[in-house]
Order: sequence, then C-alpha cells, then structure tokens
Amino acid sequence: MNDSMKEKYPDTYHDVYDKTMLGFWLYLVTDFMLFATYFAVYVVLVKNTFGGPGPSELFCLPMVLVQTLILITCSFTSGIGGIFAHRRNKAGVIALFSVTFALGLLFTVMQFCDYSRLIASGNSWHRSAFLTAYFNLLGLHTLHMILAMLWVILLIIPVCKQGITDLSLKRLSCLRMFWQFITVVWIFIFSIVYLIGA
Repeated sequence: MNDSMKEKYPDTYHDVYDKTMLGFWLYLVTDFMLFATYFAVYVVLVKNTFGGPGPSELFCLPMVLVQTLILITCSFTSGIGGIFAHRRNKAGVIALFSVTFALGLLFTVMQFCDYSRLIASGNSWHRSAFLTAYFNLLGLHTLHMILAMLWVILLIIPVCKQGITDLSLKRLSCLRMFWQFITVVWIFIFSIVYLIGA
C-alpha cells in the first residue's frame, strides 16, 4: 500500500492490534527473563540439600507427566480458542476457553496436592536451599497459572454478554499467548527440574 492510500484509508485496527501484540510480546520477554533468573538460582542450589532428600527422592514423575499433558492440552485448547476468536465464533471461544480454565484448575489442584505432600513429609521451603529454590520456581509458575485462570474468567464474561468485539479479540489473543508462554515455561520446568532431577 502506497503512502497516499494509507492517508486516504488508515488502518487503525491493525495499528492498535499490532501495538498491543508488540507490547505483550515485550512483557512476555521480561517475564521469561524473570523465570530464567529463577531457573539459574535453582540450578545453582539443586545440590544444596543440607543432608535432606534430593530431587530423586522427592519427585513423583508419573504425576508430573500427567500435569505436563494437561498443560499441553490447555495450550492447545487456548490456541484453538484463539482461532475461534479471530473467526468471531462466540460459542467456540466460550467452550474452548472454559475447557482451558477447567484443565488449568485441575493442573493447579494437582500442583497444590504435590506441595501438600512435600510439606506434610517435612520437606517445606525452609528445609534446604534446594527446596527453597524449588518452591520459589514452582510457586512463581503456579502464580502465573492462577492469574491465567482469573484472566479467563474476566474475559469470558464480556464475551458472553457482548460477543467478540475488537477489544475482546485483542485481549483473547494476549490470553492465548500467555497460556502458551506458561506451557513453554512448564516444559522447561519438566525438563530441568524433574527429568534431570530424577
């Protein structure tokens, strides 16, 4: 499109949409750097068990594998929900983001059960530097999961009432990217914390 066409027919929708997406990508990059810092701390402290149990004694790999599959499914359903949002399919968006919410809730409940199991066996965050780093890293991820589920609720309510507007499309696109981001972070957690630790 040449300059005279841009002046006659400005494309304000894509300009605003692109700026929103760029801003959200920048947020995700900074959030990834935060997680990278927590990963670095974990890698440095993983051997500092102070006579307590290490990763191989504490982690339940089958449960973590189930959690991983649940979160990958969340990422898939949020991605398909994003496609439905771009097609302005209200029912599809509500259905798929509701499934995403339900699976995210299941994942988070399983995570809290794992925290409870560790704490009940006397292996809480203050037992060793390794456990402090573990609980901090996974706690940060759990916080992101809770925020993502709250975000789903906050976006689905207006979609139910008003349908897919330009504003809700931008917000749903950011939400989809956020779910996929926390899934990628979990894949790193699964690989570095659980697979290498076991």
